[in-house]
Amino acid sequence: MEIIHTATLVHDDIIDEAQTRRGRPAANTQWGNSKCVLAGDWLYMQAFKIAVQERNFRILDTLIDLTQQMVEGELLQIEKLGELISLDEHFDLIFRKTACLFSVSMRIGAMLAGATAEQEENLAQYGRDLGMAFQIVDDVLDLTASENVIGKPVASDLREGKVTMAVIHALARCTSREREMIRAVVRDRAFNGVTHTDVLEILHKYGSIDAAHARATQYATLARNAIYGFPDSASKRALMWAPEFVVDREK
Repeated sequence: MEIIHTATLVHDDIIDEAQTRRGRPAANTQWGNSKCVLAGDWLYMQAFKIAVQERNFRILDTLIDLTQQMVEGELLQIEKLGELISLDEHFDLIFRKTACLFSVSMRIGAMLAGATAEQEENLAQYGRDLGMAFQIVDDVLDLTASENVIGKPVASDLREGKVTMAVIHALARCTSREREMIRAVVRDRAFNGVTHTDVLEILHKYGSIDAAHARATQYATLARNAIYGFPDSASKRALMWAPEFVVDREK
């Protein structure tokens, strides 16, 4: 699962033309797109080579479904770049791009542990809700954190023509003038005449940052509820703590 995740990051940085990843030069800036496309492909194949060793067709089917979901999510996002999408469309995107990976990680763990069908679904639900919370917080940090903390330029999503939950929340409540300011940034994929501070002021004016945090907290609660009935163990305690960490993190 970690190798698949790494492959997606290598490919994402190429697609987004990213210069940095967690404060360090992105792989594509060091070795070029051609080598990194092939490196990402190799990582995918390495992950499946490891999975094949389990001789478990259910695991392979699950990993194939995961890969399809993530690729479809990336394609949908590319199609929607520069557009003011709905909240439902946004949640569908972040499920495909992030929460699906969390969910499948938990599901495969359940498969390997010989869990019951109910336990497997509960763990998969935990992963989905944790992933949704993680991505919503990640999107908020992209808007509010400093470059030194997150290790990449702030407001990268807006510069790439992507709208996330806090922005969508504000768009549903702001004035036509404010809406046009945000639309211009998303359409132009640049802050031309509208600053990052201008956008933040609009988001804070309508409580959009707080609304996004509240939704992330809801997902975190759902994640904990999904595994509440499991027997007590060190693993369960760690999983019960993880949603709180995801919501409260600063980078």
